[in-house]
Amino acid sequence: MRFLCSVASTVISRSRLSSLGQRLLLPSVMLSQQHFSTAQNTMSSSSSIKPADRLDGQPKNHWIEFIALANETKSINLGQNTTQPSPFVLFPGPQGFPDSSPPEHAIKDLIDAAANSGPFMNQYTRAAGHPRLVKVIADMYGQYYGRTIDPMQEVLITIGAYNALYYAFMSHINPGDEVIIIEPSFDSYRPVVQLAGGISKHVPLRPSRADTESTADWRLDKAELEAAFTPKTKAIVVNTPNNPLGKVMTYEELEMVAVLCKKHDILCISDEVYEHMLYDDNKHHRMASCFPWMWERTITTYSAGKIFCATGWRLGWAIAPPHLIRNMTVVHQNCVFTCPTPLQEAVARALELELSRLGSPDCFFNVTASVLDRKRARMEKWLRKANLSPMIPEGGYFMLARIDNIDIDVSSFGDGPRDYRFVRYLMKTQGVATIPCSAFYGPANKDIGEKYIRLCFIKEDETIDAAGRKLVEWSKTLKN
Repeated sequence: MRFLCSVASTVISRSRLSSLGQRLLLPSVMLSQQHFSTAQNTMSSSSSIKPADRLDGQPKNHWIEFIALANETKSINLGQNTTQPSPFVLFPGPQGFPDSSPPEHAIKDLIDAAANSGPFMNQYTRAAGHPRLVKVIADMYGQYYGRTIDPMQEVLITIGAYNALYYAFMSHINPGDEVIIIEPSFDSYRPVVQLAGGISKHVPLRPSRADTESTADWRLDKAELEAAFTPKTKAIVVNTPNNPLGKVMTYEELEMVAVLCKKHDILCISDEVYEHMLYDDNKHHRMASCFPWMWERTITTYSAGKIFCATGWRLGWAIAPPHLIRNMTVVHQNCVFTCPTPLQEAVARALELELSRLGSPDCFFNVTASVLDRKRARMEKWLRKANLSPMIPEGGYFMLARIDNIDIDVSSFGDGPRDYRFVRYLMKTQGVATIPCSAFYGPANKDIGEKYIRLCFIKEDETIDAAGRKLVEWSKTLKN
């Protein structure tokens, strides 16, 4: 992303990247997309080889449909630089990833780790995490948490935060256990709970005013949350800043959850991957450190992909007390066993640099938040020009736009809730790709989400502007 950094041209030229992408990567990724589609259709296959019962009832993966439709319609998707199309944007769908490179020092660290650090840097490293990486994570988060973190017993390196969440569920949820999910929520929580044999119970954040345009006005109802707890409750999932909403949970809201966790003696899984992306003086409160009784019962997940704009590196970590990390490690050692060594070394070096300048204006975490704040304002401006009421996020890099007041007939654009039809309509008629917000809700609360669509603003200004102009021209054709 030019607004943060660029990869040095001495590493490999753009033309060679383009050629390599077209000849090597594109066919394999297209094959991968076909594979996922096929896997989802095996339920109706006539083959005698049937899927495991645990796959029954898995919710439809909306990414498959909307990625394919974005490709088909060549939509501006807030995920590809429209001025310089790249074959490396192989999934040019409405996903939440940057059209950027990581900071230049991280790129150089990766190249040096793989090419110049000896043969052992390309072999297996410690299963639970590369020693250099777990040490700097313990040092950094020890400062955040205000406690000493043991790098060898309280940190686990995973293939992205997604993998850490998977381990958290699979190592602690038994068949019949109930898991409370605060909605809207990242769409992997419910399927993985189900794979573990658990039952998800959904408690929504609700706007306190019908005309609100700020995620600060979305509240968690105490009575509704308390009613979700039963003798079968094993865990609760909290995500702050929230995807897709962008709400930053207040200390008081987290305290409400923490008190109930202690009362019912349950696990808290705290997804904090957008920890540094905060606006308007909002503060990120960490569940594991805010309340003395929560450290022993909290697994917190983080993402190198999010903090370094490197989602393709697929590296994350969990921080938790030893007894919880041990449980997760049992799943880890029988799943991926260890994560890529040169990537871990590169992230370790990058974190060491950022730790040395933590709190300073040139720290990459602060630079990212500052740049994203301007892009948030840019997205808001375009949505208002297009008469799409924006929901201004306090954190993260997504923004919702309200669509229930748009008077158009989208009944011919497929099935599902109205926001699904609206998203298909925008792609097919306007060439702009977004995501339906009801995809981030369970069945009981989809009516809250279907009033909105989700847009991603961690994109080049040219991409945001191109999509914005299309939306403004479209809005001129609508009835007043």
